[in-house]
Formats: sequence, structure tokens, C-alpha cells
Amino acid sequence: MPSILLISDIHGNFPALQAICTQHPPEQFAHICNTGDCTVYAPYPNQTLDWLRTYQAISIRGNTDDKIIRLLKGQTFKKPGKKEKRIMYTSTAESLTSENSAYLLHLKKKQVLKLGSYSLGLFHGSPADHEEFLFDNTPEKRFQEIASTCKYDIIVTGHSHTPYHKIISGIHFINPGSVGRMFDGNPAASYAVLTIDEQARQKIQVQHFRCHYNTEEVVNELSRMKLPEIYGIMFKQGKKLN
Repeated sequence: MPSILLISDIHGNFPALQAICTQHPPEQFAHICNTGDCTVYAPYPNQTLDWLRTYQAISIRGNTDDKIIRLLKGQTFKKPGKKEKRIMYTSTAESLTSENSAYLLHLKKKQVLKLGSYSLGLFHGSPADHEEFLFDNTPEKRFQEIASTCKYDIIVTGHSHTPYHKIISGIHFINPGSVGRMFDGNPAASYAVLTIDEQARQKIQVQHFRCHYNTEEVVNELSRMKLPEIYGIMFKQGKKLN
């Protein structure tokens, strides 16, 4: 009965990731699946990427990772244009070790796992669009449209920072929420555990969890690095303010 840890949108928030490890030690899982946005906004990109490499997480890239990859390649980007946002990208790219730069550069936009008789597709936004937002209140018709063109039994996405589990047209759509940057007014880390037991009546089970972490640690590190104060406020409030 393999259990899989589902994480997404860590955004460089290593203290939040550590708190999850205390609540659910990574060694107990057959796989760790990460749907991207590993870095940017919290000040621990190397610790986060070191962890993903250490535990051999099955990871894909998200839209913030895309921009870091552009910077690592000597390119630039137009959005975000605000100075307070751009510095979060440039400071991250400048701080990465060579090993972690190489790790990001090799991430793909999707991964596929075979889990017994089930197939799992890992995407950041959706199978149709890398940056599509799928929320818990996205119309069911949209999920049906995706299901009609999809060959996977389970689709795991991130990007919207919104946890849910829906079964639509026979496909399990799962979003574990954001490890490092929830926007619902609760800063606690969000993640999910997927369990597959082909002998059970309910073969696919999903549990969502929230986990409190030391937000002050993140705030203090942002301050030490002289990064914009607005991000410390957002991490403390669990809200998006810019």
C-alpha cells in the first residue's frame, strides 16, 4: 500500500518544509511528489533544493522556477515589473549553489508515475497550461474538459495554493495546497498524502494536512538579508498583499 507525500509551492520556505517532516517524516513514503515553485519569496532556496535532492523528490518546475531558470541562463523577464518582486528573483538566482542551479535547470514541466495499475500525472498549473489556475471552486465543466483529453487516473497540480481533491469523470484531481505560502489567512503549511491500495474498496485515498511553523524565523531571515518587509508581513498573515 504505497503512500505518497504530495507537496507544492514551497517558495523557498524551508522552515515550513521542516515542520512537515516533523509531522510526517519523509522516510515513511514510497515517493515524494513536488509540483513546482520550489523557490522565490522565502529566503531559503538552497536548503529547500538540498532537501528535494536528498530525498529524491519527483519534482517539476513552476512559474517562479521558470524565471529563476531564465536568470541562470543569463536571460531576463518582463513580469513581475515591480522592484520589490524582482529582487526576490534576482537574490534567489544569485544565492544558488552550482549543484542547485543544475538541479533547477534540469527540471521538466511534467512528470508521469506508474503506481500499480494507476497512472499519475504531475503538473504545475494544469495538463493544458503550465500556468492555469485550478481552484477548489473552478467550474466542474473545466475539470471535465481536462479529463476528456487526459490519459491519467490521477492528476496532481499546484499553482493555485488551494487544497482540494475532486473525482470528475473518473479522474482524481488533487492539489495539496502550498507548503510555503498559503493565501487563505492561515500561514500554516499545506500538503497532502495520497494512498493507493488496490485491494481496498476505496482504492485511492487522499488526506490533506496543515502544519504550523515558525513564521518569525522566516521574517527575521528576510530582514537580515534586507529583503522587502512586505514579504515578512505576508508570511505572518498567510495572505497575498502585492
